[in-house]
Amino acid sequence: MDNLIPIVNKLQDAFTSLGVHMQLDLPQIAVVGGQSAGKSSVLENFVGKDFLPRGSGIVTRRPLILQLIHGVTEYGEFLHCKGKKFANFDEIRKEIEDETDRVTGSNKGISNIPINLRVYSPHVLNLTLIDLPGLTKVAIGDQPVDIEQQIKQMIFQFIRKETCLILAVTPANTDLANSDALKLAKEVDPQGVRTIGVITKLDLMDEGTDARDILENKLLPLRRGYIGVVNRSQKDIEGRKDIHQALAAERKFFLSHASYRHMADRLGTPYLQRVLNQQLTNHIRDTLPGLRDKLQKQMLTLEKEVEEFKHFQPGDASIKTKAMLQMIQQLQSDFERTIEGSGSALVNTNELSGGAKINRIFHERLRFEIVKMACDEKELRREISFAIRNIHGIRVGLFTPDMAFEAIVKRQIALLKEPVIKCVDLVVQELSVVVRMCTAKMGRYPRLREETERIITTHVRQREHSCKEQILLLIDFELAYMNTNHEDFIGFANAQNKSENANKTGTRQLGNQVIRKGHMVIQNLGIMKGGSRPYWFVLTSESISWYKDEDEKEKKFMLPLDGLKLRDIEQGFMSMSRRVTFALFSPDGRNVYKDYKQLELSCETVEDVESWKASFLRAGVYPEKQETQENGDESTSEESSSDPQLERQVETIRNLVDSYMKIVTKTTRDMVPKAIMMLIINNAKDFINGELLAHLYASGDQAQMMEESAESATRREEMLRMYRACKDALQIIGDVSMATVSSPLPPPVKNDWLPSGLDNPRLSPPSPGGPRKPAPTAQGSLGGRNPPLPPATGRPAPAIPNRPGGGAPPLPGGRPGGALPPPMLPSRR
Repeated sequence: MDNLIPIVNKLQDAFTSLGVHMQLDLPQIAVVGGQSAGKSSVLENFVGKDFLPRGSGIVTRRPLILQLIHGVTEYGEFLHCKGKKFANFDEIRKEIEDETDRVTGSNKGISNIPINLRVYSPHVLNLTLIDLPGLTKVAIGDQPVDIEQQIKQMIFQFIRKETCLILAVTPANTDLANSDALKLAKEVDPQGVRTIGVITKLDLMDEGTDARDILENKLLPLRRGYIGVVNRSQKDIEGRKDIHQALAAERKFFLSHASYRHMADRLGTPYLQRVLNQQLTNHIRDTLPGLRDKLQKQMLTLEKEVEEFKHFQPGDASIKTKAMLQMIQQLQSDFERTIEGSGSALVNTNELSGGAKINRIFHERLRFEIVKMACDEKELRREISFAIRNIHGIRVGLFTPDMAFEAIVKRQIALLKEPVIKCVDLVVQELSVVVRMCTAKMGRYPRLREETERIITTHVRQREHSCKEQILLLIDFELAYMNTNHEDFIGFANAQNKSENANKTGTRQLGNQVIRKGHMVIQNLGIMKGGSRPYWFVLTSESISWYKDEDEKEKKFMLPLDGLKLRDIEQGFMSMSRRVTFALFSPDGRNVYKDYKQLELSCETVEDVESWKASFLRAGVYPEKQETQENGDESTSEESSSDPQLERQVETIRNLVDSYMKIVTKTTRDMVPKAIMMLIINNAKDFINGELLAHLYASGDQAQMMEESAESATRREEMLRMYRACKDALQIIGDVSMATVSSPLPPPVKNDWLPSGLDNPRLSPPSPGGPRKPAPTAQGSLGGRNPPLPPATGRPAPAIPNRPGGGAPPLPGGRPGGALPPPMLPSRR
């Protein structure tokens, strides 16, 4: 059992020496109390030497992890000064002050980085304590204004852990109900399972008063009880009074004091040291299994990450060459999988990427750009009209001229150059993203990653230029020859018949095919009327309908598209919505939807809105445009109404152009993706698989290219340190025999923290002299005696659970019971 505390010391050193901040809570005792409460004196009494800094204000400005180890010789060691033994304890004090100033400076600031001090002595029991800064209320001198909050946060950082015992130090000459240490302990340990009370300065209480009720655990009881100690006075400290003499004086004080002599064997620094040794040993024994489980889980997590670092040698050229080849092979595999979609660890679950996004560019975005390119219907008819009249010249045109059809078609085909070039740009942009994502695994070698990206991107840019030339050549092929004998071309006779039928019916028969489906929000309806929420819209060539959801079971409304136009909606300066909005409206001013003049629809992005507007164009719903008249020309409506023959010719040419452009756009949508795939994407895959490595070898010195980044080297060293510390800790714990003997935790006591508890009268007033019967202690005291009598106030005594154990730990020593001999009490005859 005595080996448990040194084992935890080894664990602490294993983590601290390697600079590893493991998420593990090691069993320890934290000393908490206000300034000048006597914390430092208690620790010095344990050691029997003066070694802690003293002075006014905040002296302890960093946590001090004090490891007391029973040994033959007496000396101290600091973890930050490995191998150096401090036999002079004045030098230990100076080293603590210097090490504190190294981190916090000399401006009374604080830091939560601990100082580890190990003290070997034949006069100590194995014990590990953490000395924390004393609580303060007001900033003094150049201390920060929030010094109180900083100290509390540091203290909570330690005492909040379930594996930390709390040594709450309170001076006896202050009101216990106002104890800062007990208040903090109660916040993190409301059941009092981890709190041990220490009452100091018992010799400084006013004459006629004592702390008997506190020490007997009757006033503000703790489950582990209170222990009283008497430290050296400031005069004794300044006079360099020997601590061993002070301990003898402390023993004499308790034996001779009328209120304390009946429990003198349960008071004093030696008894406190034994109790803390036993309590910490029990605590370690209880927490080690859970600690082992945490370490094993952390070990499994670290093994996966450390696997690639285990045999890594930064200066080994062969390992670097092997790593380079492996990363290039990984890049080849990741690039192909990302494009082909055959599964990869790089799968993006938030948005389309790689091959899926390129597929969308081919089959949706290209179509959208081509549809968006279509000019206004009135503008097209106006151009056809001018072309026909200019071809006829001064002659009266009896027949529809072929040259007008060819001129208009060529102009429409030339407009295809912009959308196909934009399609190439979008594909190249996505390929750059894929390359950047695939080279992310080369992050350990930034120069290799940069050079790889540069080589691949340069090659893709070269292929982009070649691809654009070939695609523009396809458009030039279409411009070179009008194939009016194409099997899908409508022909002159069918175009004329179609225009005559349209004149008879007054409409163009499009058929009610579905053009697009998707989510949009109706923006101008109130929340109570179902607005500001997404609906599922279905756009056909004749109407637009919206449903509650994608199942299309609950239809909300169907709006005919006849006569409707589109307009953009500008968001106001005060608008909270960032959605992009457009509206459907009727040019004649009639209501479009219920009592609304227009139906405002919105999407998340501009791209989605443009796509929907392109779909409305296909359905015959065109954007709102201002009517313009150039150079005094007549409007199109006047021209068409004044010359019926010209109107028939315009309609015929319009039908011919529409039929031929469908053939051209169909061919373009089919050939452009094929050209991009062959000239850019497949070529890039072949280049990465076959030529990338040769370009890398030819680009420069491989040794410089394979230099590890500072961040990667730091991370690798940190991971290896954590792995070694975790492995050492598991090995240390594996040597522990868990078959130890300990006393059970004392049963709970009624935790009455109300200030009214101070009014309770003492159960056994001190006798003026002579032998007196020792007063029974509360069941939560560390003495393991019988329960107390009920208090005079009539408050019932707390129930005692029927559990084994007497509460007090077995004490070392050869005397019966392991306790000190009973005090020699004076008697009167």
